[in-house]
Amino acid sequence: MVTSVMIDAQGRTIDYIRISVTDRCNLRCVYCMPETGMRMAAHEELLSFEEIERVCRILADIGIRKVKLTGGEPLVRKDFVELVGRIKAIEGIDKVTVTTNGVLLEDLMDDLAEAGIDGINISLDSLNPKKFEEITRRDLFSEAYRGIQKALTHPEIPLKLNCLPLGFEKQSLVDIAELARDNKMHVRFIEVMPIGLGKKYEFLSETEIIRMLEDKFGKLLPYTGKLGFGPGHYYSVDGFKGKIGFISSISHKFCDSCNRIRLTSEGYLKSCLQYETGKDLRKLLRSGAADEEIREAIIQAIEEKPVEHMFLSSQIDQEEYHTMSQIGG
Repeated sequence: MVTSVMIDAQGRTIDYIRISVTDRCNLRCVYCMPETGMRMAAHEELLSFEEIERVCRILADIGIRKVKLTGGEPLVRKDFVELVGRIKAIEGIDKVTVTTNGVLLEDLMDDLAEAGIDGINISLDSLNPKKFEEITRRDLFSEAYRGIQKALTHPEIPLKLNCLPLGFEKQSLVDIAELARDNKMHVRFIEVMPIGLGKKYEFLSETEIIRMLEDKFGKLLPYTGKLGFGPGHYYSVDGFKGKIGFISSISHKFCDSCNRIRLTSEGYLKSCLQYETGKDLRKLLRSGAADEEIREAIIQAIEEKPVEHMFLSSQIDQEEYHTMSQIGG
């Protein structure tokens, strides 16, 4: 039985990794990717499934228990479901979940369930089809919504809906929140990160959104239970089947309890979203490095994990310059 625990220099337990499997996406969300001119990694520049599986085995050995697969849009990666099964089979990995925009989920949800996926997060920024198209630059609302409906046919698999409030007219935040009333899902509002194109947008504060929702639904009551393994905190609403959650990285900073690291689709290990610094695991994987050498590089990256992000500061050394699709959203 695997019992290792990874503790960083600040005393934080690091047990969660977000792994991007591709920088490609079938949407072009305005805060994430430019509409044209985006340089995508060549296939050979991406980590192979064998390389991702090897890294996950090493990570499990040092105490990583939870894996989130993301992108880009992870479901555009050929044979993605196979990767889920591979990681699920690794001793020590307790949970494997995925974040998707839902466009391809209708066709793949049953296969993901059979592979043992432990949770689905679906990104949806508006229930208004025209506003959805404006934000994503693609007329694919119907496909995304059918993906949500398909996920709901698997009530045994936790479902979360992620929305980035952008202050756009007719973004319909209240309508999105209302999905948690009649469906077994949690709706979460996430502050847009000031990285890449996200720097162009000002987030709505958690306080503003709560006020908006309470005007419609009544009092939001803090929920003290644990839902998932990320930084979200939740509220109960009378008559709702699901919870309303917030991930407020800027206004409610949670760096002191951060438990995550990130691996980009090109194999770069990042210990903090804001900073460019990290370890090039692809170089090690492809230069014949032994597992122990890769393990030590991962441990060093975790030990060098910054105390906190400084997104509101103008004086940052080695700040990340890639877009969220390149890093892994």
